[in-house]
Amino acid sequence: MAVLGRLLKSSIKLTSTIQQIRKIKPAKWQKKALTKLLSKARYTQFGEAYNFDEILSSAIFENGTEYYEKFKKNVPIYDYTKIYNEWWYKARLGEKNVCWPGKVKYFALSSGTSDAASKAIPVTKEMIKAIQRTSINQIISLGLYTQLPADLFEKGYLMLGGSTALNEVDSHYEGDLSGITTGTIPIWFQNFYKPGQKISALKDWENKLEDITINAPKWDIGFIAGVPAWHTILLERIIKRYNLNNIHELWPNLTAFGWGGVSLEPYKQGLEKLFGKPVLYIETYMASEGFLAYQDRPDGNLKLVLNNGLFFEFIPFNENNFDEDGNLVSNPETIMVTDVEEDIDYALLISTCSGAWRYLIGDTIKFTDKQRMEIKITGRTKHFLSLCGEHLSVDNMNHALELVSKDLGIDVREFTVIGIKHPPLFAHQWYVGSDLPVDEEDFCKRLDEKICELNDDYAVERKHGLKNVFVKVLPQQAFYDWMKIKGKVGGQHKFPRVLKGKLVDEWQDFIKENYS
Repeated sequence: MAVLGRLLKSSIKLTSTIQQIRKIKPAKWQKKALTKLLSKARYTQFGEAYNFDEILSSAIFENGTEYYEKFKKNVPIYDYTKIYNEWWYKARLGEKNVCWPGKVKYFALSSGTSDAASKAIPVTKEMIKAIQRTSINQIISLGLYTQLPADLFEKGYLMLGGSTALNEVDSHYEGDLSGITTGTIPIWFQNFYKPGQKISALKDWENKLEDITINAPKWDIGFIAGVPAWHTILLERIIKRYNLNNIHELWPNLTAFGWGGVSLEPYKQGLEKLFGKPVLYIETYMASEGFLAYQDRPDGNLKLVLNNGLFFEFIPFNENNFDEDGNLVSNPETIMVTDVEEDIDYALLISTCSGAWRYLIGDTIKFTDKQRMEIKITGRTKHFLSLCGEHLSVDNMNHALELVSKDLGIDVREFTVIGIKHPPLFAHQWYVGSDLPVDEEDFCKRLDEKICELNDDYAVERKHGLKNVFVKVLPQQAFYDWMKIKGKVGGQHKFPRVLKGKLVDEWQDFIKENYS
């Protein structure tokens, strides 16, 4: 009998109910969050350079939003390259008190989908604690999922992430954020955590998948978490190895899948073929810079974490603030969470307890429920296509592909799009992954029609500046082979949905050489 499970579920349900009763106070929480950040970092090199004392004094002693106006006036907006070259490189070399008090012990190497190189993001002990607190809050929120069985809380949690064997560099450690946070999980959780410390430490992704597959029959898994692409590959391998019809024949108690990092839409149809019964999908928004949001109710979207080491700002994602390549213009409009509107694309700026300040994280979001502070991720600032005003977002791409895939009864997990010149105008070149025969012309026609239905700007430009659309169907493996060549297999890595710059030539050369 799942006595422990029932006790845990009852306790979690009570706590989550109490949390839901608490009224969300965005203005109060965010002011408090920024005040704590400023107070902690006021004597760092960054804090002294940008007069944090003045901003902090305004936040403590003045009413209204004067403190935010001073924050905007004093502190410039940073992207990764600018803040790393001016500040973070010093912390990486071992200097103390650069953007956050003390030495930075960990640096997360991001997946770097926007360009060829990975990025080194500082991860402080305060950030690790903040991530743990948010993770616990999400577990507490599971109390609202009444369909979860009590004994789920006694089952194994399979977390498919980066290696916990970090690289020691001088006086700090570097690796995937998932490896850093998994390596610091609480002792009480380690009995539930799979695949365990030994397998988690493996750096070779193929060896890790193989060891998990070998050990899979020994585990009673109730919850899996990670990037959908890699879980799909793992589950397919386990099913094939043990000659199963679906994964529930091996793990009958598998109930929930916690995912993040990419849209679930391209993977959902393929995943559901691997399951023997319905599984709950629970979304998280975890970046190398912090745990930004999570789904806290069954039918909800991501709820921003407003009271745990993060201060958010929002830049309307339009031509007044960004150029056609997704680059930020000088002096863009920025607003706080109290001034946002629903159904408008915003680029995110965050200030964090890891020493990121007014940092352009690169993601775009929309508020779907302002009262609940719920959002959905719509894409990346550099992954929108707007060659001639079509304003095509990754969200549009994912949704259109899901609809076409369902119509044709095929599984499309990976894709990417390139904007090309099609004299005298422009065109979109799609590369779509499918292991089933596909009529490219029919697929292209259906895809184009779906996007026209979803995006009015796109529909207009298809009659004017966007002359044509092309689709090339590739094996799914082509995308994973490319990532392997780029050194981005497994963990939190994902394939970029829009390719620009030098990556276009590299990808097209790769396709020409291997899949012509």
